[in-house]
Amino acid sequence: MSILEIIVFLPLVAALAIGLGAPARFSALAAAAITLVLSLVAAKQFVFQGEGGLQLKTARTLLEVDGFPTLSLAFGVDGISLVLLLLSTLVLVAAVLVSPKEDAIRNGSSRLYYLSLLLIGGGAIGAFLSTDLFFLYAFHELALIPTFLMIGIFGHGDERVRAAWTITIYLGVGSLILLVGLILAVVQLGADTFLIEELIAFARNPETGIAAESQTWIFLLLLIGFGILVSLFPFHSWAAPAYAAAPAPVAMLHAGVLKKFGLYGLIRVAMPILPAGAETLTNLILVLLLGNVIYLGLVTVAQKSLDRMLGYSSVMHMGYVFLGIAAYNHIGVSGAVLLMFAHGVSIAVLFALCGWMREKFGTVRFEELGGIAGRLPRLGLLFGLAAFASAGLPGFANFAAEVAVFFGAFSGMGDQLGWLQWTTIIALWGVVISAVYMLRAFRALFFGPAAPRMASPADMSWGDRLPVLLLLAALVAVGFVPELLNQFIRPGVEGLFLVTPG
Repeated sequence: MSILEIIVFLPLVAALAIGLGAPARFSALAAAAITLVLSLVAAKQFVFQGEGGLQLKTARTLLEVDGFPTLSLAFGVDGISLVLLLLSTLVLVAAVLVSPKEDAIRNGSSRLYYLSLLLIGGGAIGAFLSTDLFFLYAFHELALIPTFLMIGIFGHGDERVRAAWTITIYLGVGSLILLVGLILAVVQLGADTFLIEELIAFARNPETGIAAESQTWIFLLLLIGFGILVSLFPFHSWAAPAYAAAPAPVAMLHAGVLKKFGLYGLIRVAMPILPAGAETLTNLILVLLLGNVIYLGLVTVAQKSLDRMLGYSSVMHMGYVFLGIAAYNHIGVSGAVLLMFAHGVSIAVLFALCGWMREKFGTVRFEELGGIAGRLPRLGLLFGLAAFASAGLPGFANFAAEVAVFFGAFSGMGDQLGWLQWTTIIALWGVVISAVYMLRAFRALFFGPAAPRMASPADMSWGDRLPVLLLLAALVAVGFVPELLNQFIRPGVEGLFLVTPG
């Protein structure tokens, strides 16, 4: 087996072993840690093998029938998928570490809890590494079932079952629309394969490419399908209630990792295969992303509990990634990929801390908490760092990524401002909005007088701090040295879009 096959199937095999009786927490942590180490090994091999194109490729033909595209279990990495692989494995390790001990899990079996986490993480990893369109779709779908179970069984509050059904229905509808669009694209290309590289080659060939008129409608279907999975405005209403009700590790994995699948799908599949459709609908994307950044940013400010605020914050920041993608140049798309990593790590930190506070205080409503920093300085420091990272403070990966997105939007512009530049100017107000809601939450929770009858737990132990410190270290390292990831991202963007660096 190749190293990529081991990375994809190790979490799934570990989930099966847990289901058959293996120690749940130990098996999940071992599988997650080994997967992270192997991902770093893959990154090291990627560097030594040179730049550009898919590397570490492997393919096994599973089904070959005359008249139908060949089905292959194929994996490979370029700079874009490698960065998302590192994000997935890093957050998976942290999510397992944040999870409660086996005897502390309520409302169900610890085996179901841990195997579900591995299936969510494994599904995301498989989707990012698959170079066959069928399995790219199938691995993502694999992660949706355990997400439903985790929210419905192990979630918080009286609305957890409703939230579980809401996210399932929304994402199910989005997946069906996406499936229709993918099928139409393959049929229109007349391809005899599902391999994404070959589909792109078919699309770039004038004799087999899809007509511009058809591209527009197919790309619209893919935009709606992927957009629902990403919580693009106005298909966003499932996200915040689901994240608020979900256990902290599930919110970390879904908001931090799995939601990036829709963005990755646009970059990897939709825009390379349907460039004319993407160009035609760019202005529509610009309008919708402003809904994420401005409207949902203001909704985030109005929230009265930390979990809801983080849920809407996660939706809001997707608008910046769409802005980088809409720029469709080297700087913008590279910034979008870097922001996917930075946002995934920072929101995972915040949900981890939110889960710790919910467990210790029994609530995360602003009005019921206050003055925490004086009694729990470690928690206050870690939350402050995570909040500043999410708000785009210099020194964190989020800042480097957002700057690249904004520069990409203005790269190569003419003498006059176009729709992209005006959209960027308006979206810049989102930076102010982010600072407002993050500082407001920090002040309400950690400063001022302590709320009456508030519990007084002990401060975070080393075991509690380890996963948070692991994620914060990644944000600081990439923030100070963005080249750690940009050295992979740049050739991936160039190879996929055939663009000249701006």
